[in-house]
Amino acid sequence: MEKKVIEAIGICKSFHDPIPVKVLSDISFSIKAGEFVSIVGKSGCGKSTLLYILSTMDTSYEGELFLDGVPMKNKKDAELALVRNEKIGFVFQFHYLLNEFTNLQNVMLPALKLGKLLTKEVEHNAYEKLKILGIEKEALKYPNQLSGGQKQRVAIARALINDPLIIMGDEPTGNLDKHNGDVVFDIFKELAEVYHQSLLIVTHDMDFAARTHRTITMEDGKIIRHGLPTNDLTQGNPKIV
Repeated sequence: MEKKVIEAIGICKSFHDPIPVKVLSDISFSIKAGEFVSIVGKSGCGKSTLLYILSTMDTSYEGELFLDGVPMKNKKDAELALVRNEKIGFVFQFHYLLNEFTNLQNVMLPALKLGKLLTKEVEHNAYEKLKILGIEKEALKYPNQLSGGQKQRVAIARALINDPLIIMGDEPTGNLDKHNGDVVFDIFKELAEVYHQSLLIVTHDMDFAARTHRTITMEDGKIIRHGLPTNDLTQGNPKIV
């Protein structure tokens, strides 16, 4: 039986403003190694709130969260920070690269913070990640010398540097044109299918979602559909079944 890299069981979340408003209700699902999963739904449906909990950055919720079979409830902030750095790679809508560092140095930062390898080993690994993404020639340049699509590829390399259990993305193609969005999708697909990397991506892009292995559809804080995406060829629009 293939192991679950992440599992949510009965996750509920309320905001108190000033009365309780439930934003997530009984969220339960799991992701296996090598799965490329998307989460879709209208703005305000709870997608980003859920991702924030799954990434261990929000600890105020009901239910259970397991990463690599280990419960995340009641862990101290320092323990969760270590989990995030070691087990989770993040890719956001904005790349958040530091312009004072080269692209190679940007990729190295999470591994240097983790402190498990010598600097030379980290540098080698960072270059190899850039090579996988076809952007190694830009290693010694700075982020402000790159296009938007190239910056996002450097951000993906940074997310990969500690060989995470799972990569989580919040609208990672949101700032890109169609061509560069397709490039990022193809990179994610290759990571899943060639390197057995698990990915969980929140997106508004239904074309992107329709090509992932599995799509979770949310509405009003609930999962209303788990399904495999297909393309409705007669209409030219993806749909989730």
